[in-house]
Amino acid sequence: MTEPEHLLTVTPLHTPAGPFVLEVTGELDHHSAPLLAQAVKEAPFDSHGVIIDLSGLAYCDSTGITVLLTAYQRSQAAGSPLSFAGVHPDQMRVFQVVGLDQVFTFHATAQEAVSALQR
Repeated sequence: MTEPEHLLTVTPLHTPAGPFVLEVTGELDHHSAPLLAQAVKEAPFDSHGVIIDLSGLAYCDSTGITVLLTAYQRSQAAGSPLSFAGVHPDQMRVFQVVGLDQVFTFHATAQEAVSALQR
């Protein structure tokens, strides 16, 4: 019996004169986390900011949360704003349990996050 594929896609999107967006879709776990970690490493954390759109995220384990924390630490070190968008209620509950709802900035949609960062 073969193991099911752990599919994760990370799509980088440049918004005109605005923040850099990483659209994350699929399952973020110890198998797929290196893909997002690489995208975070390559993201331009600058004055326009970075948005990680999690609206397509089906699952996130502790390894995935570690990658999101790494993105936050990178944004803090660079002085670049970071927002998370489209977090589903089940995922938000996990962020609340570990206290990250007090650390991360959340928006309902990527468009709301873009608008907030362009102000």
